[in-house]
Amino acid sequence: MQLFTFFRSSAAYRVRIALNFKGIAYESVPVDLRPGEHHRPEYLARNPQGLVPALADDGAVIGQSLAIIEYLEETHPEPPLLPREPRHRAQVRAMALAIACDLHPLNNLRVLNYLRGPLGQDEQSVNAWYRHWVGVVFAGLETQARAHSDGRTLFAGCVTLADVCLVPQLFNARRFSCELAPFPTLTAVGASLETLPAFAQAAPAAQPDAS
Repeated sequence: MQLFTFFRSSAAYRVRIALNFKGIAYESVPVDLRPGEHHRPEYLARNPQGLVPALADDGAVIGQSLAIIEYLEETHPEPPLLPREPRHRAQVRAMALAIACDLHPLNNLRVLNYLRGPLGQDEQSVNAWYRHWVGVVFAGLETQARAHSDGRTLFAGCVTLADVCLVPQLFNARRFSCELAPFPTLTAVGASLETLPAFAQAAPAAQPDAS
């Protein structure tokens, strides 16, 4: 497997965690978003959306981090990232999607750059946008976590897809100096997860393209 990745991409970070957690060997292929390597024709030929991550496996290329992780879950079911009971699986997916669908798109680099560029927003305004949406989504997620977390993971003491999404988003929140004191359950779970090898080895600072 090859993972086309950027060290600071939270979506790529999710996939690195999942690959590590499942013990799947892969080759990391850095794609530097800063000079726009993801817009080059050779990369667009692999992933027409021009986003990272993309996973190449046995002649196929898969985009979108959650689609990649679901593919890994189906092809490498152990250890699982989704509970067996349908209602529990739905709850885990709901927490994961709150981050991946409700929050991450609004904090994506291309969205922030559009605010800075065509819409003419200064850096203070862009950062205020970022922090606002982190607060909105994390507030709901904190309530869900209090109902389902054991303090070490988001759901029932098992590492799940929700945890895989949480840790990269906490990294981004800290990077943009978001106020995290109102979310003690999320931060406690994140701190616990970050000590696990699968998460630590996937961290941005541990990547070969980190700079």
